[in-house]
Amino acid sequence: MERALLVGSTVCFLLGFAYTLVALRARVQRPSRWNFLVMFTGFALQTGFLHLRGQVVGRCPLTNLFEVLTFLCWSIALLYFVVGGTYRLSLLGSFTAPLVFLLQTSALLLPSASLPPEHKPSAGFWPELHAALSLVAYGAFALACVAGVMYLVQERQLKRHHLGSIFQALPPIATVALAMQRVMLAGVVLLTAGLIAGFLSGSVREHLAVIVWSVCVWLVYGAVIVLRATHRFGARRIAWFSVGAFTVALITLGALGYLHLGK
Repeated sequence: MERALLVGSTVCFLLGFAYTLVALRARVQRPSRWNFLVMFTGFALQTGFLHLRGQVVGRCPLTNLFEVLTFLCWSIALLYFVVGGTYRLSLLGSFTAPLVFLLQTSALLLPSASLPPEHKPSAGFWPELHAALSLVAYGAFALACVAGVMYLVQERQLKRHHLGSIFQALPPIATVALAMQRVMLAGVVLLTAGLIAGFLSGSVREHLAVIVWSVCVWLVYGAVIVLRATHRFGARRIAWFSVGAFTVALITLGALGYLHLGK
């Protein structure tokens, strides 16, 4: 039942992406309620999976890389619905859906995805809060990456004077830049709260490598926000950074065996 929910969610995000591509090719610029419903259904199925898995394992479902990637995808989808609605970035879904689809497909192909979940003792409130907040922060950084891609696509079309259907469907480039910077700031705030929870957990030595890496991520993103606020970084540099930094963070996420909550 759990796996069926996640597979169904993955299919929903694939359908959302496919529909957007067809709509753009047909030069349909209005947001589709059907597309929104498909992506929301995918998010609801993600939520159902995490709820059921949490009941089985008896804790926040972050006991292996499979669950971590699934939780990350859930965070990305959650923040998409918040940010997309706030800034009226309807096309953000067409860039978010393929990212979620690829990450969830990768999660389903992991060896740990086929293993039966095991009930494990809780790591405690603070360690689990640290893990959850940190992954939601990574979801914010992922959405900043998505907005960065949107910005770079739009900027390229402006420079080439080739205003295709994607450009016409995108919101003003200034709106995309503002959303990108603010969602990145939200990620830093969430990661700050996650780090505080990590230090309060009293298990810094046990998870020292992950804590140190999280602090490094916090410092890098924080420095970029400061550089942007002082007008030393332009929106284009922020966009390239958001794409590159999240790619590196995602690779390192798997390499570290994030947070070691399954131990």
